[in-house]
Amino acid sequence: MDLLEPPRVVERPERDYLGIRVVTPFRGMLSTRNELIDELDGWLRSQGIDDVGPFLLRLHVIDMSGPMDLSVGVVTPGPLAGDARVQPARLPAGRYATLTYRNHSLRANRALIEWAAAHDLAFDRWDVAEGDHFACRYEAFRTDPRTEPRKTKWEVELNFRLADPAG
Repeated sequence: MDLLEPPRVVERPERDYLGIRVVTPFRGMLSTRNELIDELDGWLRSQGIDDVGPFLLRLHVIDMSGPMDLSVGVVTPGPLAGDARVQPARLPAGRYATLTYRNHSLRANRALIEWAAAHDLAFDRWDVAEGDHFACRYEAFRTDPRTEPRKTKWEVELNFRLADPAG
């Protein structure tokens, strides 16, 4: 993993996006991500929408031995209408633990999780029967996947929304 920007806490505003939400097995999840990026790009083109970005992968519920509830989306400059498949949504405002990396998503996730634990930071998450539910955990692709097909070259910003501090 190439660490491009070290772990830190940032305050993020609410951001609108259009996305496709699916439940898919952990195995094959990245192929599903790629297919959904292509589908979403085609939908955007068909709607004449081009002032968007970055693309993102949002993980709603994580079960690495079962189904993953995820969205593939693209940030929009404001709320836009979707359809039955492409839905408007929002990334909530708040404090986020973040880092930027290239290559090796699992290592980057492990690094951010370990950094947050070492700094006594709690993620905004809870357990559900289906796995770990996150208020907001996403990867924003700084590299446009439509123009750079080699995933190992993508610059990715990893973000975990933090729980509100006690008190």
